[in-house]
Amino acid sequence: MEARIVECVPNFSEGRRKEVIEAIAGQVRAVEGVRLLDYTSDVNHNRTVMTFVGAPRAVKEAAFTAIAKAAALINMEEHRGEHPRIGATDVVPFVPVMNVSMEECVALARELGKEVAERLDIPVYLYEAAATRPERRNLADIRRGQYEGLKAEIGKDPARDPDFGPARLHPAAGATVIGARPPLVAFNVNLGTPDVRIAREIARRVRAKNGGLANVKALGVMLEDRRMAQVSMNLVNYRETAVYRAFELVKMEAACYGVPVVGSEIVGLVPMDALLDGAEYYLRLEGFDRRQILERRLAE
Repeated sequence: MEARIVECVPNFSEGRRKEVIEAIAGQVRAVEGVRLLDYTSDVNHNRTVMTFVGAPRAVKEAAFTAIAKAAALINMEEHRGEHPRIGATDVVPFVPVMNVSMEECVALARELGKEVAERLDIPVYLYEAAATRPERRNLADIRRGQYEGLKAEIGKDPARDPDFGPARLHPAAGATVIGARPPLVAFNVNLGTPDVRIAREIARRVRAKNGGLANVKALGVMLEDRRMAQVSMNLVNYRETAVYRAFELVKMEAACYGVPVVGSEIVGLVPMDALLDGAEYYLRLEGFDRRQILERRLAE
């Protein structure tokens, strides 16, 4: 029987307390048939992104236990960070990897959402392919106003009612967004300036909804520990909008302010093809065949 593999990439609103991050990671590791591939924490964003894979049911179980642990250890009333968020477990996407359809990932997301609401009393919103209404496909629209804004509106504005659970935030864990989507690339570009207003203006010009690059979500944030502004992006379809295109546009816009790009970073895991696109572009490779990649041939 061919292996069936789903990826889950939950984002937790904790990037500073290592003991809390390890406790959540431990829940994932404890589920048989699930492999925790990576987790990346950022103290400025105060956020951790985990990536784990396995059979669909096992991955759903690991996601639930991680959400439960985060709810027990993270208090959103005390949380502060640069990244937008509405809950201790902020967002949980399922991604089809091997012999699993997007429709199956949608079913997983909805089953998990119902379980989280019923067993943990946390309101759940469904997004992307799992969304029950078009205005909730975009994560940024659900997260509008962040934790504080949602706390003020939920239960008062019917448009802010969750898909599952009570029309009020959990007293510590807030709310959670769960969905299904294709692979994305979380890509940040660091600027040689402490002026976050420049990063925010560049993000506005780069993001798709403001007429920038298709498939790009972006915001400008401040890295306090480095006194450096950053353009933080999600490339939701790296095949149609390559990483190098986003990088070049940010660099071009930064040059308009006389600001250099001093570095970039990938958050979490990235598909090989997303980086090969950049290699082909910057090295101007001629006649390159991706079957020339040693690791790819070995995997075959």
